[in-house]
Amino acid sequence: MKFRGIQIGHLAERTGLAVSAIRFYEDQGLVSPDRGPGGQRQFQKADIRRLSFVMIAQKLGFSIAEIRDQLSTLPKGRTPTAADWRRLSTLYRSDLNQRIAALERLRDDLDGCIGCGCLSLDKCRLYNPGDRAARKGSGPRYLLGDRPEEDAAENR
Repeated sequence: MKFRGIQIGHLAERTGLAVSAIRFYEDQGLVSPDRGPGGQRQFQKADIRRLSFVMIAQKLGFSIAEIRDQLSTLPKGRTPTAADWRRLSTLYRSDLNQRIAALERLRDDLDGCIGCGCLSLDKCRLYNPGDRAARKGSGPRYLLGDRPEEDAAENR
């Protein structure tokens, strides 16, 4: 018996994605449907999980290219197992932990510093005299992970 997959409308209904979004993800190589009689797309049931993973990864801030790279580690020609998905999630764990730490720094420091390290000229003289943070590079150095204590230690 020939494989009969899920039609794009049913996949859209199951994932909550618009048909146009599914076509976009197909164009991006995130799903690869077979073609049925008359050229209709025939998706696998596993594509429901793939597209759900794509939606979650995008909400976490991962790019389409990053998601495509990760999905390419899943087996071709068979439905990924729970072990396959666990392996994939471990690839994201380190990056997610770094993002969580950055968000926690942002949450904890945003009311007191942004940009070079703070918005207060009084505090800048204390925490970032002479704009030492600029030597670390452009952008909000302290919110990106550099610490004022490191700048002070370098100047001792």
